Amino acid sequence: MHGIRRLRALILALAGLWVSAQAPAPESQPRTAVYGPELEGFDYPFPVRRFEFTSQGVKLRMAFMEVAPEKPNGQTVVLLHGKNFTAATWERSIRVLAQAGYRVVAPDQIGFGKSTKPAHYQYSFQQLASNTRALLASLGIERAILVGHSTGGMLAVRHALMYPQQVDQLVLVNPIGLEDWKAEGVPSLTVDQWYQRELGVTAQRIRAYEQATYYAGQWRPEFEAPVQMLAGLFQGPGRELVAWNSALLYDMICTQPVVYEFERLKVPTLLLIGQRDTTAIGKDLAPPEVAARLGHYPELGRRAAQRIPGAKLVEFPSLGHAPQIQDPEAFHAVLLKGLVH
Repeated sequence: MHGIRRLRALILALAGLWVSAQAPAPESQPRTAVYGPELEGFDYPFPVRRFEFTSQGVKLRMAFMEVAPEKPNGQTVVLLHGKNFTAATWERSIRVLAQAGYRVVAPDQIGFGKSTKPAHYQYSFQQLASNTRALLASLGIERAILVGHSTGGMLAVRHALMYPQQVDQLVLVNPIGLEDWKAEGVPSLTVDQWYQRELGVTAQRIRAYEQATYYAGQWRPEFEAPVQMLAGLFQGPGRELVAWNSALLYDMICTQPVVYEFERLKVPTLLLIGQRDTTAIGKDLAPPEVAARLGHYPELGRRAAQRIPGAKLVEFPSLGHAPQIQDPEAFHAVLLKGLVH
């Protein structure tokens, strides 16, 4: 009798496991896809090419999309993605800009997306700017408009400082680095500490952070794709390499501020700032009194506009860290109007 009961319990348990395995994931918690370390398995909206070069003794491949307009206006726009984004997240902007006549180049920086994740690399904004300049030179592009979002804004500033003669205009979309977090009192982390944090990245953690920080508590289906893309990298077979590169990149972001050099910019600059953004790297590590004074983008945007010579500022009162995703129609109308001709 006891043997029959145990057998029945085992059958019921196995049946329960089978039903659980077949049940769809709740809509609020989609199952995370799994991608390779160069986003193998994730399709970009346009054909992806690779720029192969050697840097710091390492052979690297920089993935990028290049989209030509049907009616060229003679200008090129280079789109520089943020830390939690890739070239693919510029899809709507690429389509809008190409339709308006711009040649568009959207690279994945080394360490991101479909580009190489080297085991050893000394990341700096100078290095990433040099890599980007080499990519553009290989495409025969001498001058371009740089549009940098989030961390891409820090890179765009560094690029404009290094190569002012090659930059027609600088467009900064909710750039980070408008304040020096370490100087404000955010504790420093070692690369090893960043690595341990990055090993714990999940879709749920990314979603919660972006909902609270990027979108002022809102969440819509179109916000999910970048979450799944990023989470899939951290769940895939190259998760340790992805986490290591992410740690190195966070160290770069936190130790190489550009905020002190805004006065040196010599190119026309347009600031597009969602006012509901509260992004500040490491804010969660800071004492409450320090965290409370960080990430105030209305103040940060206006302060940056005052310090950058001749800068123009456009504010989006109801938008957050990624206005190009949150309200693409409003964002692109302002962007097209503000580009130099």
